Amino acid sequence: MEKPLASLSCDLDDKWAYMKTHGNPAWRALPSYHTVVVPRILSCLSQHSLKATFFLVGQDAALDKNRELFAAIAAAGHEIGNHSFHHDPWLHQYAREDMARELEMAEEHIEEATGRRPLGFRGPGYSLSQTTVEELNRRGYLYDASTLPTFIGPLARAYFFMSSAFTREEAACRSTIFGGLRDGFRRIAPYRWNVGEEGLIEIPVTTMPFVRVPIHFSYLLYLSLYSRAAAKAYFRTALTFCRFAGVEPSLLLHPLDFLGPETADGVAFFPGMGLPLTHKLEMIGWALEELKTTCHVVTMREHALKVAQQRGLPLLAPTI
Repeated sequence: MEKPLASLSCDLDDKWAYMKTHGNPAWRALPSYHTVVVPRILSCLSQHSLKATFFLVGQDAALDKNRELFAAIAAAGHEIGNHSFHHDPWLHQYAREDMARELEMAEEHIEEATGRRPLGFRGPGYSLSQTTVEELNRRGYLYDASTLPTFIGPLARAYFFMSSAFTREEAACRSTIFGGLRDGFRRIAPYRWNVGEEGLIEIPVTTMPFVRVPIHFSYLLYLSLYSRAAAKAYFRTALTFCRFAGVEPSLLLHPLDFLGPETADGVAFFPGMGLPLTHKLEMIGWALEELKTTCHVVTMREHALKVAQQRGLPLLAPTI
């Protein structure tokens, strides 16, 4: 029997982006761990014979020190996507002209660094708005991948606020990051946004069908902090639920999945950062092989192209 499709992606957020979201003013110096994590991620994917979509941040692509690293990602055959220029999880609050400029700046620098013009987008912190969808469609994007259909957004936001010391202004712009309870009712399977002639394809980050809890690799690592066996059972259950629900999973990696506590300075607040690097790499390797055993793993672009061929794809109004 033919395996169902699954897509794999990596949101290549640098250290400064996490610090910025957390309200640490030291982010302005643009501290980085890319020289450490990018080779690790590329090595891991090569070891498991997998291609993925890397959503790059324009600000990082604009820096000469990252050019060689980003070119290596493209040279290895991975897809290049747009993850915004400034990596503001409050991107959904942008006015239209600011949104257009944000996308354009990111596109220009990403293409210059990698030789690839992005056809896919993921908003930082799963940020999405009607303006974003309309601008992506206007700019000729094939797909968006910014929705995370889960109910835990408010919990994630509460954790960030509890572990941070935001000013009143910082708290105001972060008041809606990571979404709300209504996100748990979004579709898990792909659909089109009702913009333009055909509609922009949306491929949600897959959450567990029926219960809508996250199943991406960072969450798996967090569960393994308490029990590896339970984390593995959880992941297998999620893939089984996807098969029963007819959902072709789209899962993502983060750079922090490839960092141990010895390099956690500035990002130690992120869940699971106390795990040893060997533990993380073993769990990620196991999960990738489990995914390969269950599914035919492709890039987001390949996933979107297959979705584009489907008839009767739901068309939803972009009232986000």
